[in-house]
Formats: sequence, structure tokens, C-alpha cells
Amino acid sequence: MRQPNQSFLSFPDFLSVTPFQTVNDDVMGGISTSRVMHEGDALIFAGTLSLASGGGFASFRGPLPLPLPLPPETTVLSVHLRGDGQRYRITLRTEPCENGLTYQAPFVTSGHWEWLSFSASDFTARRRGRPVEHAPGLAFPQAKALGILIADRQAGPFRLALREVRAR
Repeated sequence: MRQPNQSFLSFPDFLSVTPFQTVNDDVMGGISTSRVMHEGDALIFAGTLSLASGGGFASFRGPLPLPLPLPPETTVLSVHLRGDGQRYRITLRTEPCENGLTYQAPFVTSGHWEWLSFSASDFTARRRGRPVEHAPGLAFPQAKALGILIADRQAGPFRLALREVRAR
């Protein structure tokens, strides 16, 4: 079992980012682009958000480590990242299927390396980008995948570096 406040997801090499894939608005006819790559000790999520053709989002996601993604006693999820001053959302999936619930928590980056912490109550349930009323609250140990999304009509280039994820 992991110790509290211990890293359970980090990106020391290229292979550590290979399970993560982009999902952009091109799945619905948009033209936003993004990619996930490795640089130094971080996963880099970068691209260009376009509002043309009904678009306006870019994201990446990947599986949480197994056999136990998040310890049962987890109350806070902390991420070490550096963004570009734009608004993003951290996402957690509790179901493997595309039509399942996604729990999202918004955050704004400062342009510097920073630790951001999220409790389960910071996340709201969404399905295909829309809020889901009366959905069950997020329980961290049920999370199977993690990602980051940029949307909210922020057209133009973006870049976010994710160095580490910790459970407390």
C-alpha cells in the first residue's frame, strides 16, 4: 500500500507518457490539435485550441497505475504542474466506457511550477461535457483514469507540464 502523500504517478521517461492519449474536438468536427510528449521529468500537453467548426476543446487522458490506482484513504489529490496562465480542468473517470461519467475540477495555472490540491467535493460529474444532475459524488479510489482538459472558449496555443500526482 502507498504511504499518504506519496507520488503514485510521475513521468521519469518517455515510456511513462505512452499510455496517455489526446482526445480533441475533432471527434465532433472541430479542428483543435494537441499532443502529449515527454520532456525532462514531465508529461507535456500542448497544442492549439480552435473555436472554428463548432470546436473548442482539447484533452488528454490515461489509466491510473494498477493494481490500486488511489489508496482507499485518499482525501486529496495533488498535482505538480506548470501551465501558461489559462484555465484547465483535471478529469477523473470512474468507468472505462466513453459514455460513462467524468468528474472534473477546474483550475487556473500561474505560469510557474506549483502544487494544486483537490478534494473530492471539488469535482462535478459530467457526461459528454454536460453536468449530470443527481450523479453520485466522486470517491477517489474508484478513479480509473486521469486527464486534463482545456476548453471554455480559450482559442489559441496552450502548454501545460505535469510532473507528478500525489494522493493524501
